Amino acid sequence: MPIALLALAIAAFGIGTTEFVMMGLLPEVASNFHVSLSDASGYISLYALGVVVGAPLLTAAGMRVRRKTILISMMGLFTLGNLASALAPTHGTLLAARFVAGLPHGTFFGVGAVVAAGLVARDKRAQAISMMFIGLTVANIVGVPLGTLLGQNFGWRFTFGVVAVIGVVALAAVAALVPQQPKPTDVSLRGELVAFKRPQVWLAFAVVVFGFAATFSFYSYIKPLLTDVTGYTPAMATALLALFGVGMTVGTMIGGRLADRAPMRTLYAFLAALALALTGFLFTAHSMTLAAINVFLVGLAGFAAIPSIQARILDKAKEAPALGSASIQSTFNSANSLGADLGGQALAGGFGLPAPRWVGALLALVGRGFAGLSGWLDRGPKAGELVASHRAEQQGSAAKAEAPHAS
Repeated sequence: MPIALLALAIAAFGIGTTEFVMMGLLPEVASNFHVSLSDASGYISLYALGVVVGAPLLTAAGMRVRRKTILISMMGLFTLGNLASALAPTHGTLLAARFVAGLPHGTFFGVGAVVAAGLVARDKRAQAISMMFIGLTVANIVGVPLGTLLGQNFGWRFTFGVVAVIGVVALAAVAALVPQQPKPTDVSLRGELVAFKRPQVWLAFAVVVFGFAATFSFYSYIKPLLTDVTGYTPAMATALLALFGVGMTVGTMIGGRLADRAPMRTLYAFLAALALALTGFLFTAHSMTLAAINVFLVGLAGFAAIPSIQARILDKAKEAPALGSASIQSTFNSANSLGADLGGQALAGGFGLPAPRWVGALLALVGRGFAGLSGWLDRGPKAGELVASHRAEQQGSAAKAEAPHAS
């Protein structure tokens, strides 16, 4: 694989760290600014809002700019957002800084996926994309736990200062290792939006919203399940989050290889596997060993489908690959919010700590259903072509049969 993918993975590592590390530092930050935890949750939601807003707007604004230049610009904005977070003097300024830090997230991954796919042969596109996303999954194994530990021992500002340094390193790596991209020509926002008229593009978004909300429905409430039901101590439950990250990494690698061979079958298989893995907690939740294995499997199944959906949006929105891929990142954040909200509502409804797993399993099946509909539409035009061809042959045969009589 090209070494340029390493630069993209480093950037993804920094982005993944800053996205999730705030969850572990929320009590420290809230205490520092004398706000409640519910008010401090805005540091998480404002980052997500930045992703949702920034992905389509910044990608559309940069459609005439060289892709390497966009990547460098996004890492510069990311670095500034995290530096501002580290120096934020008030609750309000930190909220604003987190919003700014989230703005480049979707555009970087969207454009980065297009660049990664363009560095390799077509039959290795999904693998190349998965190599970039491995940086995101490794962030959950190393970056988030280490960032939380640093913040708890040296102050939360130190953590965001370190993330800003990672941003500088990633910016330098992209500048040095990613080859220069040709400047886009004959592009317009109206032309790119044509791709969004296709049902297949919206079905890809639906697969993400429901299929990947399944993972976040479970992940958002994994610690109380492991401590109160399985019997792990809080420290051991935190360690299992790293195991979940290992599953994510392995799943991304496997999914990238399989997606290059059979993207839709890979998508079908792992969405179904995710539903099964979540249902598996019915049998494993009370065993420390089996629950740990199950946590790993949920991480693996949940992220093995990502290279397939990224490759699919590149195919179905081929006139607007960067805008389509960036919009997928906005959709992932919507899935994050939807999964957490539905899992929380199940808990609030008195269904108990296992409830989010059932919500997740149902969401995975809904996502699988949308994927199946998308695959059926793929076969539709081909079937129509076969019918038309068969009819043409029949008409040709009939014409030949009538020819002697005509003469």
